[in-house]
Amino acid sequence: MSALVRPTDGRMIGGVCAAIARRFGWSATTVRVAFVLSCLLPGPQFLLYIALWIVFPSENKAKTAW
Repeated sequence: MSALVRPTDGRMIGGVCAAIARRFGWSATTVRVAFVLSCLLPGPQFLLYIALWIVFPSENKAKTAW
């Protein structure tokens, strides 16, 4: 499993779904569809996405930090 970093390639908006998909070895499309479907349910999905966007470092910054 790889680290939770937002990739520079393959991101649609912030790269959060792509980061989760890469971490667990899933398809990014599957994670994106699951996120969109979860938005049909009540809850703080958008707030969670924004929080993860802030918390997950970008792939560029993660490489330079090490």
